[in-house]
Amino acid sequence: MEKEPRRLMNCATLAISLVLIVLIYAAFVPSKDILFESGEHQLSNSRGNLSSERVNVDAVDSQEFLLRLVRGDDRAQLDSKGFSCYTDLHSEVCLANKPVRIDNKALTIYVPSDQPQVKRIVQPYARKEDENAMKLVTPLQILHGNTNPPACTFTHNVTAVIFSSRGFTGNVFHEFNEIIIPIFITCRHFRSHLQFVITDFQPWWVQKYNRILSHLSSYEVINPEADGSVHCFPRAVIGLKYHNNLAINTTDIPGGYSMFDFRQFLRESYNLKIKRVSEIQKPVLMLISRRKTRRFLNEDEMVEMMEELGFQVIRAEPGRMSNLDKFAEVVNSCSVMVGAHGAGLTNEIFLPTGAVMVQVVPLENEWVATNYFGEPAKEMGVRYLEYKIEPEESSLIDTYGRNHRVFTDPESIISKGYYAFRSVYVDGQDLKINLERFRKTLIEAMQLLRSPTPFNR
Repeated sequence: MEKEPRRLMNCATLAISLVLIVLIYAAFVPSKDILFESGEHQLSNSRGNLSSERVNVDAVDSQEFLLRLVRGDDRAQLDSKGFSCYTDLHSEVCLANKPVRIDNKALTIYVPSDQPQVKRIVQPYARKEDENAMKLVTPLQILHGNTNPPACTFTHNVTAVIFSSRGFTGNVFHEFNEIIIPIFITCRHFRSHLQFVITDFQPWWVQKYNRILSHLSSYEVINPEADGSVHCFPRAVIGLKYHNNLAINTTDIPGGYSMFDFRQFLRESYNLKIKRVSEIQKPVLMLISRRKTRRFLNEDEMVEMMEELGFQVIRAEPGRMSNLDKFAEVVNSCSVMVGAHGAGLTNEIFLPTGAVMVQVVPLENEWVATNYFGEPAKEMGVRYLEYKIEPEESSLIDTYGRNHRVFTDPESIISKGYYAFRSVYVDGQDLKINLERFRKTLIEAMQLLRSPTPFNR
């Protein structure tokens, strides 16, 4: 009888000892995962400041992440001077691998060193070649060298990434093309250890893309316009890298990411369930319904024909696209997307792998159609078909007549510049589709859905 209590007492003593050992180990030998987790929790309560333990981990990783963004002479300059800028046709990006101070009120970035001061003006938006877009982007001043920077109001322990949310935002193509994909290219390899400073801050835009921003950064976005203080960071990226229209150059991105990886990132960000089109039982067709220009004048008849061919049809009107969180799920449930050339086709990025995108190409829109949506679709794992309308399917024939130079000599219109071209062939054109011709394209789309997908990822 006495042995049983003694055995229980020994077991209890052993259990308590094990618990004490675990607690002592956790207190003095914290794991990297615990450091990251606790640091992120601290951050949510301290506007981006981290514990000293977290700083040491981030300092090593973030320096390496920053260096991966440059090569050659730019890399050598960043190594030797701690500051480097590179520019191409589309964008300008400056990197500071040393402490910086961002004066939000003056929109000035100080990069102190013992060198003579050099001033540089940067517009952190990836459409440098477009004068009209850049007029909407507020310039930032970078002072590198022997400067007299203001005192820090807030000190952060992660890399700052600074970009503008203006430019041509309000158009979903430009939002993805010039900001969202460049953010992914520039930031994905930082593994969320960065903080966004968004100039030309637009609350609606930040809210619209909150899921993407929060998946790329664990920290609260800084709005310089609402916060005139001085923020100090150990490193900074000013501007975003750009590759091409809705495209990622795998060989020129840290980590070798591709558009397949970007689409996987979107699936994770928006919790999209369907990865491959073969997972959809009955073919679902989304028709992008336009209300101002390049409208389908016989849209009801088109829908009727689509349904006769066996498609379940979803009409996507502009108002429905405004809530991206919900609309992404709807697009992801579709097998086919059909639409006239325009920004709405950007939503092809949410289609499952192996889906079909059918672009209806208005007159004289062949180049933009192929380069903005056709070629990118193939790189995304989306099968692509084009339906090029004939003159009789364009409303321009009623406006000008078949013998007008709009038809006989389009170059005379195009040579007057973009806005002359746009007023006629983009904004001035609606479409009345030849149902018999278009039926063949839809049948081809249905056949593609029944064939094995050529994409392995």
